[in-house]
Amino acid sequence: MWSRVIIGILGEFFILFNPQCEGLVFKFTNVVCKSHNQSWFVFHYCRLKAVSRERVVLNINATALHPAYDITFKVIIFKKANGYKPWILQGTIDGCRYMRKPYNPVIRIVFDLFKEFSNINHTCPFVGPQVVKDFYLRPEVLRLPFPSGDYMMSGQWYFDKKPQFDTNVSFMYTEDLLKRS
Repeated sequence: MWSRVIIGILGEFFILFNPQCEGLVFKFTNVVCKSHNQSWFVFHYCRLKAVSRERVVLNINATALHPAYDITFKVIIFKKANGYKPWILQGTIDGCRYMRKPYNPVIRIVFDLFKEFSNINHTCPFVGPQVVKDFYLRPEVLRLPFPSGDYMMSGQWYFDKKPQFDTNVSFMYTEDLLKRS
């Protein structure tokens, strides 16, 4: 008896929170990439391309001119509410340690979103072309419930404890419950 009740509740939960519903919008709205040290890291392009009304792809092509053995990533996620305000995540990640063994669950979710669209999938050193090609946001990969709104993920990248470049990626996550089928 209890197993039927639990299966029914899980079924209702899946129907209500299915990321495949047409009332869900999860797409990029802006991207800004800035290199602080052109002699070490150069961006060739960093842009968004609208493929359809619901899908915007991100393309980044950059080159690390020298090997990077010590990479630190400082990340802050902002939510837009009368300007961007710091939201749930703010931290520092050791990039080389993370690539050896993923230890941060939130960064793992972000990395799982783009790893198949990128050649940034190996351990240190990072040198040569660093490419993210035709990356689009897929709500089925996002494993956590997410409130609707506009967000920005701001990242500062340090090589050997020196600032090299910044990446600011803005995205929209909107769930319209009335459009669900």
